[in-house]
Amino acid sequence: MSEMSWAAVWGLVAGSALLLGAGLGYGVRVPRWLIASAMALGSGVLLSAAAFELLDEAFRQSGLAPVVLGTLLGALAYTAGNVALAGRGARHRKRSGHSPRQRQPSEAQQAGSGLALALGALLDGVPESAVIGVSLLDGGAVSLVTVVAVFLGNLPEGLSSAAGMRRAGRGAGYVFGVWGGIAAVSSASALLGYAVLGDFPDSVVAAVTALAAGAILTMVADTMIPEAFDDAHAAVGLILVCGFLLTFTLAHG
Repeated sequence: MSEMSWAAVWGLVAGSALLLGAGLGYGVRVPRWLIASAMALGSGVLLSAAAFELLDEAFRQSGLAPVVLGTLLGALAYTAGNVALAGRGARHRKRSGHSPRQRQPSEAQQAGSGLALALGALLDGVPESAVIGVSLLDGGAVSLVTVVAVFLGNLPEGLSSAAGMRRAGRGAGYVFGVWGGIAAVSSASALLGYAVLGDFPDSVVAAVTALAAGAILTMVADTMIPEAFDDAHAAVGLILVCGFLLTFTLAHG
């Protein structure tokens, strides 16, 4: 199998966690404390992956300037997209809908919110998946740490968001259509990350890696950590640290 095909396969593996999480969130009444714990673990995993897998690798490739520029651009781009979609009903797309003030709107409450939620899921998923393909450029072997981190981050995202979609009255066809589509896009994003950047110099690859890291860091702060601490219990901070150390250990073990 070619490296390009492997990029698509690994992107699909990581993206499939969204569909798995959505199945759990839509079909099972998951306790609030467990959703908060899963979001805390996923937040820690992705924070560590962005810092020690993505930004550290980008710095090793090309130094500080591309890292700083790429990270800021990624954060700005994600923030702009998130603000635009938040105004159309996607602000609480990763919330499971416990608090009435932080519940996903139904289509009747806000027309077009279904599309906004789908686009928000796409905005969240593309940077994570693209870096899987980019990781293949460094020696032809995928970064398993990145794949595991994205998988573990995606699982609670799908779980919490699907639970919120169910509370908002969205049907199974919509929920699994969204997350199945995002899983497919994850595969395509990983493939494109490998194919498009393969002939570019290291400085460009490093900047794009940092851009993805900036988007991931902003996404975690904007959408995952608030859900983790919405019904915070005493161990949420500890669980986040455990997720952080899990990725750190995988990267340096």
